[in-house]
Amino acid sequence: MAWKSRTRSLQVFDTELSADTVEWCPVSHCNRFLACGTYQLQKGKGEEDAAPSRTGRLYLFEYQREALSPPLTELQRIETPAILDLKWCHMPVSEKVILGLAAATGELQLYALADCQKGSSNLQTLSNMDLGAGQLALSLDWSTGRMDSSDVRVVCSDSAGCVSVLSLDEGALMTLAQWKAHDFEAWISAFSYWDTQLIYSGGDDSKFKGWDLRSGPSSPTFVSKRHSMGVCSIHSNPHREHILATGSYDEKVLLWDGRNMREPFSENLLGGGVWRLKWHPTHQHLLLAACMHNDFHILHCQQAMESNKETCPVVASYILHNSLAYGADWSRLSLEKPGPLSPPATEPKECLTDSGRYLRIQYESPTASFDTSLEDDCGQYIPEGIASLSASSNAGDNVTPDDDASSLSFLLASCSFYDHMLHLWRWDWAPV
Repeated sequence: MAWKSRTRSLQVFDTELSADTVEWCPVSHCNRFLACGTYQLQKGKGEEDAAPSRTGRLYLFEYQREALSPPLTELQRIETPAILDLKWCHMPVSEKVILGLAAATGELQLYALADCQKGSSNLQTLSNMDLGAGQLALSLDWSTGRMDSSDVRVVCSDSAGCVSVLSLDEGALMTLAQWKAHDFEAWISAFSYWDTQLIYSGGDDSKFKGWDLRSGPSSPTFVSKRHSMGVCSIHSNPHREHILATGSYDEKVLLWDGRNMREPFSENLLGGGVWRLKWHPTHQHLLLAACMHNDFHILHCQQAMESNKETCPVVASYILHNSLAYGADWSRLSLEKPGPLSPPATEPKECLTDSGRYLRIQYESPTASFDTSLEDDCGQYIPEGIASLSASSNAGDNVTPDDDASSLSFLLASCSFYDHMLHLWRWDWAPV
């Protein structure tokens, strides 16, 4: 049986400041809440060497399925330092639903979601920890990815190339370990959700490393140079032990088996630089990728996992953003009835210039450590060596879900940088 997938935009929200991270709450009774973080670089005026300032804003939204108006409602906005990453703790801690924030001030900030079930929910400051002077906190991950709150810890990476592991006790943060992990920015750090003594990190030195907290961080358990550019995304699969995915500026998604880290078992060229990867919270073979200059894509990884050699077909794409695709996340909310199948998301974007023929994008890295100028006819960057994924809605026609569902419908959120937009969208996957 052939299956068709369609993506459909439900709502677009202007975040005013550049949006770079978005996260649905994974705690069961709070799944309707969505957080979005922004990052705005304000270059210094006057003296040429004036340091830039980085400001941000944290948004809290609530999704209401039965709402007659747009389903996503803004509940709160908090002015913050620039936000590089957001992650909810997967389980309540001391009955608190907690959101972690990696800030440009070098802090890990924690917020508690108050009145989650009383209709007046808001985020309240819980705790913060300074990871070190003069650096930016770039990423964080919780140890609770498999819904286990017996040992709640958080790992952070920063612009000085350091990785920090912290414990959380009654809302208070305590540093357990901190070490120099990479020569340049440590873009990403993550737990193995199956063995939370194992830490992974990726940096702008193009290295992907593993660490075992039991033996101490004096030396990594492995160092991979399989990516040819900075490693900026790592996510452990919460459903399949030993499986993890990495993404890089080299535009590749690599799948790894933690028992053999010499080589990945699947290599996938997506284009655009892979900034974030998210495994689906319940479907073990679905992987969401935010590809910076090449939109958002969903990969089906079943064949790759079973054969350890196949590439992963793209079964859906969302191409309606007009700027850097940075933040993306799956919602755990159920969409019981599949929505109408909209036309495939394969139509070319409208050009952003009046002439409709030329756009120049000036890209600055989040830490302003390098600049890249990209040019093409219509503002859609397609790297050499890869065909356009514009036909990706048909790429998975011969791929079927790994369960007996008659059809699948998912709710997702994504955000993009220079156009400062948050998109709410759905993906429907149904038999022809």
